[in-house]
Amino acid sequence: MPGPASRPAAPAPAGPLREPLAFRLARAAAVATRPLQAQADKVHQVTLGEWRLLALLEAHPGLTVTQAAEALGLDKMAVSRAADGLSRRRRLQRHEDPADQRRSRLFLTGAGHALAAAVAAAGQAEEERLRAGLDAQALAHFEAVLDRLIAAG
Repeated sequence: MPGPASRPAAPAPAGPLREPLAFRLARAAAVATRPLQAQADKVHQVTLGEWRLLALLEAHPGLTVTQAAEALGLDKMAVSRAADGLSRRRRLQRHEDPADQRRSRLFLTGAGHALAAAVAAAGQAEEERLRAGLDAQALAHFEAVLDRLIAAG
């Protein structure tokens, strides 16, 4: 009986592999955020989820975990983990919701606001780098397509 070494090789695909659109979008997002994430982790000890939550709460203080998850397009557990990490390092405070004591509202502390500003500056520089690769027409078209994809989700 022939062993694994004597098996014929599988034929190579005829052309380039076309990943599903969702996979390509996820990969593009990872490529786009990787440099900023590396800097945020190294300099500020903040994860990508924490960074996204910081930016959201800077603009919209007092959201619940559920509201933040909906706004970020993440599941509640991911947002809860990010909130826990920020809370442990005193960058976020939870305040009981007066309308419903079972849930809390999320607010940045002074340290959280300072961190959000520092990471936002780094994020702006990275965004400028990404935008530099596209002319104005391509960028407008790309942003319109992204908006349509998000709205369809």
